[in-house]
Amino acid sequence: MTYDVCIVGSGAGAGPLAYELSRAGKKVVILEKGDIYSEKDFSKDEIAYTKRDVFTPKLRDEYHVIESFEEGKWVKTPSYENNWSFWNGSLLGGSSNFMSGFFHRLKPNDFKLKSLYGAYEGANIEDWPITYEELEPFYERTERIVGVSGEMTEYAHQEPRSTAQYPYPPLAEHPIVENFDTACKALHFTPFKTPRAILSEPKEGRNPCYYSNYCGSYACSSGAKGSSRAALIQPALATGNLHIIANAFVVKLETDNTHTIKRAQYLTQEGTKKYVHAKLFILAAQAVESSRLLLNSKNKAFPKGLANSSGAVGKNMVFSGGGIGSGEFDLSHFNQETLLQAGLFVNRALKDWYFTKEFKGGVVDFLFEHANPIRRANSLKREDGTLIFGKKLQDKIFQTLTTKRVLNFEVFNDWMPNDNCFVSVDEVYKDKYGIPVANIRIGAHPQDVIVGEFLAQKAVQVLEKMGAKNITYAISPLPPQNLQAGGCRFGNDPKKHVLNRYCQSYDIHNLFITDGSFMPTGGSVPYTWTIYANAFRVAEYIKENFDTLLKV
Repeated sequence: MTYDVCIVGSGAGAGPLAYELSRAGKKVVILEKGDIYSEKDFSKDEIAYTKRDVFTPKLRDEYHVIESFEEGKWVKTPSYENNWSFWNGSLLGGSSNFMSGFFHRLKPNDFKLKSLYGAYEGANIEDWPITYEELEPFYERTERIVGVSGEMTEYAHQEPRSTAQYPYPPLAEHPIVENFDTACKALHFTPFKTPRAILSEPKEGRNPCYYSNYCGSYACSSGAKGSSRAALIQPALATGNLHIIANAFVVKLETDNTHTIKRAQYLTQEGTKKYVHAKLFILAAQAVESSRLLLNSKNKAFPKGLANSSGAVGKNMVFSGGGIGSGEFDLSHFNQETLLQAGLFVNRALKDWYFTKEFKGGVVDFLFEHANPIRRANSLKREDGTLIFGKKLQDKIFQTLTTKRVLNFEVFNDWMPNDNCFVSVDEVYKDKYGIPVANIRIGAHPQDVIVGEFLAQKAVQVLEKMGAKNITYAISPLPPQNLQAGGCRFGNDPKKHVLNRYCQSYDIHNLFITDGSFMPTGGSVPYTWTIYANAFRVAEYIKENFDTLLKV
């Protein structure tokens, strides 16, 4: 069978395409590297989710090579040696199953940072080929279809909106937000109410949040979280036009002599080679793996990698600058019942310094530390470097878990794209199937840390004003592996860019790339909402031009 559309991957960049195109009557197939799960399969098993490779490949079998700058030179380390996994979810819906669902839009000026601030030495900043106004209707569509809960906050950098409010009311909040809001007002900061891609009310067969206290890093067993799987793929399956092939590791996209992709080659779990034929191909395997697939699909016409006449595939990878911090609250702040109320959200952020006159700033999101009692207990096993055990350890664990609560903050600021942050492949390093793995060079720009420090100090001021104890933070040039973008930039120059403004390959007319790879810059926010919105935008373009796109 030849499908109308073949989508590689099933996360945030894939779900909107599957949803829209299947509803438009197109025969769509998703090739998903992992397995298919539903809400009934998900639990709050801390060991499974945080200590085991339940939803990601075993690193000894399928790894990445991390290239870091050490003692004046670049050093390659297989990720099974440092246990730094860049796999974020090999299952239907991908890493969107495990997101916290902080949904912040980009601002109009995010689309023109180079015009606003000028060039930074050592950074490859570019303006986007589209504007906020072009993307705004699709942010709104994402809010409505995926399901975003919240309450609008007026603040200095508020982006224009076509709707006055989010489609679902805010989630229930912990009383600590009153302390947060009071502290912010005393400091003349704006306490921003963070919208979340988590349902506060039922929606089309999906249940609302039941406040389990296990959200970030855990798949949602109620369907409240707006994962690609729950919000988009499950409704798409109901059309009868979507077929999913699970445990299908796509290793090559094959073209004919007209620079048209004819089929995707994939491997089963047993390593058996199979093929899927389609008229149109959409790549949405997350930025690192999408670049890897294109580079491994090189052929006579594209010796540097498929769709890579520009030489830009894999270049200018973007992660997220910033870091984390925390402060403790105990029975001197709240009574025990109030302090330990489980599951209620904080949903507060600082966005007053999203832009400054001198530099691009960012966002600080506040949240309680993840419940994870095993991790928390394990962190208490030493005092002054000495291992403690027995009743002393038992009492310490009991005291901590029943009288203290940690409020974390997460700093998000732009990762400066640069020449030393890219994905390549290397014939020396191969996975268990013999396929070259992605080599990820991680070079951060010094400005990333400067901005992160600036924002962290603002968060510390709030925690101090709230009376928090044991305040700490760490800003690092090393990125979180779950926020990936860049590698296949879109733009207006086919000599410099992989994709046009609709995320269509300049080289191959029937190839689109819709995960975060298209982004020239990432904004100072988690990328998921923008990836969703852009994928809806591309889906509309494909629907309106499908027959024309197939013509060579």
